[in-house]
Amino acid sequence: MPLIKPFPGLRPAPGRATEVAAPPYDVMSAEEARAMVTGRPWSFLHISRPEVDLPEDTDPYASQVYAKARENLDRMLSERVLARDPEPHYYVYRLTMDTHVQTGLVAAASVDAYDSDRIKKHEFTRPVKEDDRVRQIEALTAQTGPVFLAYRSQAGIDTLLARLSADTAEVDVTLDGVRHELWAVADAPVIEDLTAGFDALDALYVADGHHRSAAASRVAATRRAGNPAHTGDESYNYFLAVIFPHDQLRIMDYNRVVRDLNGLEPETFLERVAERFRIERSAEPVRPARHAEFGMYLTGTWYRLTLDPRHVPEQDPVRRLDVSLLQDNLIEPILGIADPRRDERIGFVGGIRGLEGLVRHVDDGDMQVAFSLFPTRMEDLMAVADAGEVMPPKSTWFEPKLADGLVSHVLD
Repeated sequence: MPLIKPFPGLRPAPGRATEVAAPPYDVMSAEEARAMVTGRPWSFLHISRPEVDLPEDTDPYASQVYAKARENLDRMLSERVLARDPEPHYYVYRLTMDTHVQTGLVAAASVDAYDSDRIKKHEFTRPVKEDDRVRQIEALTAQTGPVFLAYRSQAGIDTLLARLSADTAEVDVTLDGVRHELWAVADAPVIEDLTAGFDALDALYVADGHHRSAAASRVAATRRAGNPAHTGDESYNYFLAVIFPHDQLRIMDYNRVVRDLNGLEPETFLERVAERFRIERSAEPVRPARHAEFGMYLTGTWYRLTLDPRHVPEQDPVRRLDVSLLQDNLIEPILGIADPRRDERIGFVGGIRGLEGLVRHVDDGDMQVAFSLFPTRMEDLMAVADAGEVMPPKSTWFEPKLADGLVSHVLD
């Protein structure tokens, strides 16, 4: 089976994309989602976050939530707000945020390639979130949240995508300052070229969407078990993906805030930090400019921390990550946080919120110290995935985010 293939996308009807397009389901709280759908009856959040149409105390994992998603999808189909393309297509998808531009391909990606690790992962998944996505897919008989994949930039594919997106886009929507453009690709020879070009790649990498891809794999396994005559070409053997060249992606810093100093006074804490880091006071907020450099905000003062190179294991793809360096040399040994996945004393702040977000947490008193990090590079992510390893929690924050609702993948 090919690594990717075209599919007949379920899309907003012509002229309806602005009404439908929505942020990803997992980037807002239930309260924020309810506010976003006010006055927007056709927002895709009615499908991706259907609890917005149920009482506020509804458990988001209750069976009626998935039933409401199906009801809302059927309503949007019957009202012809959404319509399915009659033939398989690829779709070129461009995101523009300020001066940043990235152009990729919407495709159905192979579950077999995912299961055999040709589509490589770098994160653990949580069962409750996997179960949620499985139930959503089964309720809708469709995959509506795209998995964000990356490929090592390849000139032939990159050039073809640029050519296919040279004309005016079929869909052009702006959400929260991000422009989303979409071009449908129906020409058979071009589809063959794209399929062959991707099939020649060694691997694809999950950038974001580990729970969605894992859920698609589980759904495929269940359906295969119930269909002994399956051929492998069935739609459930593929999952909805948007695939970008690695060198066009932007990973922002994913910063840390900690509730207390583990019983230490600030002066003693700084003395402990100085055992492994060079410490410099800064009159300005510190945005690290290089690997193994960190910013720290403590008692109203910014500091620049530079880790002693003797404590940087450059040959280890996981332990050399900046998130690992901070964890292994400061957060665990000094602040006593051994498991950042579960310890409630630590919080995480995406770089999109700026350094001001770190200052606010400390100045408001809910946290005592904050750390700014140098962003993880795509090359580092791919090195971890190639090694079959797992990245620490909250290592990457991708911006801009994909939109939900522009293309969905129906399971026949």
